[in-house]
Amino acid sequence: MPDWLREKHCPHKAQYMSGKRIMPRNLTGRERLTYVIDEVFLAYNAARLKEGCQLFVEKMLEPDVTIGMSLAGALTPAGLGCSSVIPLIKAGFVDWIVATGANLYHDLHFALNYPVHAGSFKFDDTDLRDNDLVRIYDVLIPYSDALMATDEILRQILVQPEFQREMGTAELHSLLGKYAAEWERKNGLKDVSVLAAAYRAGVPCYTSSPGDSTIGMNVAGVELRGNKLRVNPSIDVNETTAFVLAAKRGGGKSAVVLWGGGSPKNFMLQTEPQIQEVLRIKEFGQDYFLQVTDARPDTGGLSGATPSEAVSWGKVDPDRLPDAVVCYTDTTIAMPLLTHYALAKHKPRKLRRLYDARARMTRALAVEYFQHNAVKMIDGSDPVLE
Repeated sequence: MPDWLREKHCPHKAQYMSGKRIMPRNLTGRERLTYVIDEVFLAYNAARLKEGCQLFVEKMLEPDVTIGMSLAGALTPAGLGCSSVIPLIKAGFVDWIVATGANLYHDLHFALNYPVHAGSFKFDDTDLRDNDLVRIYDVLIPYSDALMATDEILRQILVQPEFQREMGTAELHSLLGKYAAEWERKNGLKDVSVLAAAYRAGVPCYTSSPGDSTIGMNVAGVELRGNKLRVNPSIDVNETTAFVLAAKRGGGKSAVVLWGGGSPKNFMLQTEPQIQEVLRIKEFGQDYFLQVTDARPDTGGLSGATPSEAVSWGKVDPDRLPDAVVCYTDTTIAMPLLTHYALAKHKPRKLRRLYDARARMTRALAVEYFQHNAVKMIDGSDPVLE
């Protein structure tokens, strides 16, 4: 080594070089998946996925952490509801969900035992249309025998007496989940429907855009016939915000796992600004943050949602930035890997059953709101704080 290099003062070199040395063993084909993730995923987005898996298992799955999970993109038609989301629900590894309405609608096909098949993105779409098939990239669904048939059953359900009132989307989806669980039973199926699994586990499922799916379209359709179901998004905002506040006030932590972006991502992350900005309650942001995305911040696709940018909105606790991971990859690749890793590395957690605690937690949120703000009810009366 040259004398000038030997004499150079490098006070932080050892700190920077403290990571694992990159010299993995040759793969043999006999390794466990957990070994491959821990020992072979060493750089770039493979390393980010490893960090995300380790963050999830080692910190998020602690007993005092409440985990919210957002689902964007056509995941249930691709089979990820069956392979990954349901096992996470059953293991107690997710406590509340925000999904696109499309994910929850297509989930119903599985409970009804309607066909969803692998195909090719190269198929002729005009010919598919002529053959009564619709395509979601390389997933094929019969138009009449699955979509139209699901819609017909859905409309029959939505006009039942239990739906003739105002409710949030968690209650709407729980009621649908009860039906989905019964369809599973009648069809001799087990654990194929996310809505059924969430219903059984008490995991509330929200959608941030109730009208932006075929469920919402059918709700609108039966409303023309005089149906009394009214979906109130404010109920969803207050309930999801209450989950995060309750986690913190109970001496625990709050975590988010974001699969993709879009409206579900923002709806989940806005809980902290709702606490701090709108309700003016002192809080500091999410404790743990894991996002898998193929979007980019410079195009606006991750607006307010990278961990550092989210800090400026109060969405992420700045003191917890080391516990924030963004992996730029495809959910269909990352979700099964994380699910397998978590189930292999961590025993199931006790179900938190947040669906059953919605009213109590929302009430606690309201009490703290009035305690922090000198406001009265809209009619001028004093709030009843019990």
